[in-house]
Amino acid sequence: MNASVKQEAAAPGPGGPHGMRPGGPGGRRGMPDLTTGPIGRTLVMFALPVLGTNVLQSMNGTANAVWVSHALGPAALTATTNANTIFFLMLGAVFGITMAANLMIGQAIGAGDRSLAKRVIGTAIVFFLGVSMLVGLLGYTLTPAILTAMQTPPDAKIDAIIYLRVIFMAIPFMYFFSFIQMAQRGTGDSRTPFYFSLFAVAMEVTLNPLLILGIGPFPQMGIAGSATATLVSQTITLGLIIAWLWRKDSILILKRQDWPLLKPDLTIMRSLVTKGLPMGMQMLVVSGAALIMTRFVNGYGSQTAAAYGAAIQMWNYVQMPAMALGMAVSSMAAQNVGAGRMDRVDRVALIGSGYAAALSAGPILIIYVIEPIVMRLFLPAGSPSIPIAIHINSIVLWAFIPMGVSFVLSGIVRATGSVTPPLVAMLIALWVIRIPFAMLLEPHLGANAIWWSFPVGAGALLLMSTSWYRWGPWRKARLLDTTPRGEVPDLGQSLPGGVEETEAAEAAAEASREALIGSAPSAPNRPGSAAPAE
Repeated sequence: MNASVKQEAAAPGPGGPHGMRPGGPGGRRGMPDLTTGPIGRTLVMFALPVLGTNVLQSMNGTANAVWVSHALGPAALTATTNANTIFFLMLGAVFGITMAANLMIGQAIGAGDRSLAKRVIGTAIVFFLGVSMLVGLLGYTLTPAILTAMQTPPDAKIDAIIYLRVIFMAIPFMYFFSFIQMAQRGTGDSRTPFYFSLFAVAMEVTLNPLLILGIGPFPQMGIAGSATATLVSQTITLGLIIAWLWRKDSILILKRQDWPLLKPDLTIMRSLVTKGLPMGMQMLVVSGAALIMTRFVNGYGSQTAAAYGAAIQMWNYVQMPAMALGMAVSSMAAQNVGAGRMDRVDRVALIGSGYAAALSAGPILIIYVIEPIVMRLFLPAGSPSIPIAIHINSIVLWAFIPMGVSFVLSGIVRATGSVTPPLVAMLIALWVIRIPFAMLLEPHLGANAIWWSFPVGAGALLLMSTSWYRWGPWRKARLLDTTPRGEVPDLGQSLPGGVEETEAAEAAAEASREALIGSAPSAPNRPGSAAPAE
């Protein structure tokens, strides 16, 4: 470890220890500055709430399915499954735009450009309001046609229409809540989205049986009750989080004097779309490949299909730590890109990759040890599907280690604005390597060709991700035209991208950052230069 790294890990950053400065990048006292402080601890503390949010969402989906299936029967569960397929496609499409907003806000915050961050927020608010209203209206109107195109079973179609139409009514609130969560992470705050997600999930899980069955004063709504629980919980939570941000004077809130910023900035809007769509397309690429693999598996009968379904339930949880780290390193890297700290971005990538490998390997080893017990959570004791599922996991599970590292490296690359290469790598790994591998070798290996295609595709993805990270020109990409807050143009002391700076340059950059932070208020009536270190 060189002297500059030791100094960064041990000494207080601007405004206080562990890179916490008064007001923080988001304009709230105690908000972490992701451009200073020990990388490992900061990354873990940022990723844990993201992981918690992902786990909550998965548990919420499981709870909803249990209530619908037990209270209303298989046809109702089929209806929600078909409707949720469309719903997740809609969320996947907008995910890329929310992620682009996250990274753009992060770069502006990292550069210390509060005005630019506000402009991004104003344009993003108008964009998401328009898109969510349009999707909700079109979806509500076209629901019957969409379900017909999906060949929804006749006995489930009526329920599916009822359920999906209520979900489309909830889309504007869900889209905007998703945007606010991502924007908060861009400012460096991942805890607040977790707390409000916890509240939303708790409310939805509580309302589900009350509205489905009509318990107490609540109306008996059947399958519409499950969707209404989502609508009510998302709407109330969105209102509460906006009120909370207003009370805290968050940078995400546009007060009366900021209302002119609601006029869309076409340059920012263009970046939201051109950078967000490839990230959204990546989710569609993954979802499409999953459908193809499921089709292959279905050809081997219900026992193999049930085993595959049980294995997928475990895979979802195995992937969660690496996926949370991928989102965390994107937010962390975006702020450092904005601050001109490319040396620190490289260290985030190295530490994040190590964590992804370790946190993927841990759950895999646990599953291997207690697999027969875990399988009974998803399959009846003595089911012939259990040994098939154990065999599937013996081949597939370890593939999530290289895949987890790929998530992190792709997250780092995307943070600069280089969003197309990760999409191309995923497209090649899944559609050019995994799917053809399974198709071509299935006549020789049977179902094993399907299982082996997972590690083969994962290895190819890691190779491409590592190669692009190592040799690609992604370090030169930017989402926004920002001037790093540590840059001192007349002295030529800006930080070089991707190169370890000398100890003198590190000290000069830190001094210029402190000077800039001290010269501008980080929140109204709270000058950064006057506040004591925390």
